[in-house]
Amino acid sequence: MRDRMIRIARGVGAWVPDATATAVLMLVVLVIAALAVGNSFTATLDGFYRGLWMLLAFTMQMTLLLLLSTVVGASGLFSSLVERVAVLPRSSGAVLLVAVLLTAGLSYFYWALGVALGPLIAVRFAREAERRGIKVDFPCLLAATFAGSSIWQFGLSSSPALLVATPGHFLESKTGVIPLASTIGSTGAILIVVLFPLLLVALARLVMPRDPAPLSAFPQAEAMAATANRDALAAAAAAQAAESNSSARGFARWSERSRALPLLLAALVGAWLYHHFINKGASMDLNSMVSSLLLLALLLQPNLAAFSAALRSSVESCWQVMVLYQVYGGVAGVLQFTTLGAVIAEAFARLSSPLTFPLLTALAGTAVAIFVPSSGGQWVIQGFITSEAAAAVGASAQQGLLALGIGDQMGNLVSPFWLVVVAGVARVDFRQLYGYSLLFGLLWFVLGVTVLTLVPA
Repeated sequence: MRDRMIRIARGVGAWVPDATATAVLMLVVLVIAALAVGNSFTATLDGFYRGLWMLLAFTMQMTLLLLLSTVVGASGLFSSLVERVAVLPRSSGAVLLVAVLLTAGLSYFYWALGVALGPLIAVRFAREAERRGIKVDFPCLLAATFAGSSIWQFGLSSSPALLVATPGHFLESKTGVIPLASTIGSTGAILIVVLFPLLLVALARLVMPRDPAPLSAFPQAEAMAATANRDALAAAAAAQAAESNSSARGFARWSERSRALPLLLAALVGAWLYHHFINKGASMDLNSMVSSLLLLALLLQPNLAAFSAALRSSVESCWQVMVLYQVYGGVAGVLQFTTLGAVIAEAFARLSSPLTFPLLTALAGTAVAIFVPSSGGQWVIQGFITSEAAAAVGASAQQGLLALGIGDQMGNLVSPFWLVVVAGVARVDFRQLYGYSLLFGLLWFVLGVTVLTLVPA
């Protein structure tokens, strides 16, 4: 059994098309499906075009998130903190445990922390493990940290849970305002948050190859780790700054080398964050997270020349999302702006009973999440149908919301969409992680459905 699971984890990725090719293939299939359920070609085409551009802001947010988190993650402060933790494990199992728990903890507070910083944690832990002769398979560790971030679905940044807890939300007339205590604070959600990281580590330990591939087998990832110690990035940035500034004189040279300008910009960003969180009492969102990372990145660099050099060296982590997300937007548009998304969800809803409701809702969530890479967007698409189905079979809207979160994350773990992001940060091919992510996704799905069936919200 163990050998079969290892072969699946190592081999299945070779059969997965490139992320962009996968997105185009999904788009073609959905266009055909939309036509088959009665949408006209012009309506389907209009849905595709509307979707093609609806993720522009999200694309830039994700690009900045990845770019700035790489700068922060490569800084001396972050490297020092992670390296101090990375020396604690004394075995491959302990390496998995600490790395997964660290990433899961970050993700519980905000989903983007796990996605952006989890791969950097995996790189640091793999580097330290190899240095001390601890055998750790880097693709397995990287996929495990990514899977560990799944608990954000029931964490403090759960978009659907936050949405339905907000007065005036679009389903308030149907579900009312649902407090967080009955969604992410429910017994079932807490059980999943506690149990999944522990079971994930056990499964990762089971499927880790006997002949693991260390970090050194991935030159680009190893190079990133090697330049991320306390002084190397600053030295490299200073060297690049010196080269780029060789012709700068007087005020131009001062503006590029002065510590005052990045501190001034950091002060303005910090003032806005204070106003956002303290004066307005607003919660963390994607823009405030990017702003927080910008603040940290500015504070961790000595001058604007070094900041620019750090950005330049980090661009490699985010290049693919710039166009890929627009194709995914087209895919999401076909689902959202034709009747196809509702048809898919309604087909699952008609088959539901109180016992099968969590399973079928999670399956519907998985099917849509593969094409719609947004938890909040998925709730907008499926929230009404899920709530209606819950009422029809005697389940609660909270149970539907949580089950949809199980399906949403399953889709995230098996779709190339987020794997491309994680692999981009670590600078490896996402297909090297895919098999492991599929196995870990199945664990998440089975555990989540089981808990929500036995412990309904």
